[in-house]
Amino acid sequence: MKIKITSLKSLALAIPALLFVACGSGSSKSEEDKIETAEEKLTDEQLVDVIQKETFKYFWDYAEPNSGLARERFHPDGNYPQNDAHVVTTGGSGFGLMAILAGINQDYITREQGVERLTRIANFLENADRFHGAWPHWMNGNTGKVQPFGKKDNGGDLVETAFLCEGIICVREFFKDGSEEEKALSQKFDALWKGVEWNWYTNNQNKLFWHWSPEYKWEMNFALEGYNECLITYVLGASSPDHSIKPEVYHECWARNGGGIKSGNVKYNLPLLVKHNGAEEYGGPLFWAHYSYVGLDPNQLADKYANYWDINYNQTKIDYLYCVENPKQYKGYGENYWGLTASYTRSEDGSVGYTAHMPSNDRGVISPTAAVSSIVYMPTESIAAMRNFYENYKSTIWGPAGFYDAHSAEYDNWAAKRYLAIDQGPMVVMIENYRSGLLWELFMNAPEVQQGLTKLGFHSGKYGF
Repeated sequence: MKIKITSLKSLALAIPALLFVACGSGSSKSEEDKIETAEEKLTDEQLVDVIQKETFKYFWDYAEPNSGLARERFHPDGNYPQNDAHVVTTGGSGFGLMAILAGINQDYITREQGVERLTRIANFLENADRFHGAWPHWMNGNTGKVQPFGKKDNGGDLVETAFLCEGIICVREFFKDGSEEEKALSQKFDALWKGVEWNWYTNNQNKLFWHWSPEYKWEMNFALEGYNECLITYVLGASSPDHSIKPEVYHECWARNGGGIKSGNVKYNLPLLVKHNGAEEYGGPLFWAHYSYVGLDPNQLADKYANYWDINYNQTKIDYLYCVENPKQYKGYGENYWGLTASYTRSEDGSVGYTAHMPSNDRGVISPTAAVSSIVYMPTESIAAMRNFYENYKSTIWGPAGFYDAHSAEYDNWAAKRYLAIDQGPMVVMIENYRSGLLWELFMNAPEVQQGLTKLGFHSGKYGF
């Protein structure tokens, strides 16, 4: 399969152009950056390609060496205080699988290189710890054994497994009509996804539960109620050929008894449409508009609760408008410096921490993945942010795998010079969906995915169901 269409770029024409200032009052364009900008002024297309290609290195050059999967984190300085350079992340690895397909499609690697790496990954996943089919949040990349995410989070993680299965299904679809070797690879990935016991994770209730541990059983007791990043878990649960959930599980739990998920809240004249858990005024961190939708195409996708393009576009635009308004008067914030999501952050003492940035938890720290991964929703504003990051802050924000995870113009161009798989992955994949639609096309055309969506009451004008 080779897809290089640009139809999604027409989205840019549908959104009124905005006038962009060069950089906010916090711009600190060093002489080094000025020289680089003069020498390397890129077109928008070149800029997007550079960012995708360099970010792709996270999943190719800097993958965990034994498993081939995505490391949970990559510290270019080699300093891992928790001794966790070998830890791989299940959800981030799902995004990584999709990134490898994007890499093949954009000729960053050859098809043969992709098959070799993906075969190693499939073999590792076949032998890794699973809990009623679900993989844990973290695994030891050398052994495949569970690496506890927390004391009681030492078993199956259904949400991380769902993000992984998004990628698994895309790999299966990409290679299913290829050479004999590719068909065999496709079948290996097909068996992996079909082994997840989604219905078992209901615990005999009309709910999906996030975690199960052989030691602590259901003690974490975290039911997946909307709205947050977990929609894909229900879609895949309904799509499973052998371990499917009933529609009532979706409607009673995720949709909160058949409609409690709906919201009448409006911000900046934009309706939120659904209740963002713990963030009903502005909406949640922007990864909620990314993780489920790297494969699940929100274009013309709706059920009886909402139109999913509207949910994601409105959340993204609200985040953008908040940064433009900049009520806390942070340096840099504006039309080309925006994007609040979960990432590394600057702690009060200046050290690197972690938090879910959003308008209701704004620390003056921008996460590049937020604006970059939103390119499918707001391409003009996304590319403006990319250009500002790349041209005006390159000396502090750019590293060996693209943009570092977090940046603050407010605090003297502070940057967390580290990377996280769950932030790097959506950038590669959403840029690919913007450029070619590849991952959306693969996932949405999988027969069981369409059957599962239909079972839950979804309709797609784009894909004809």
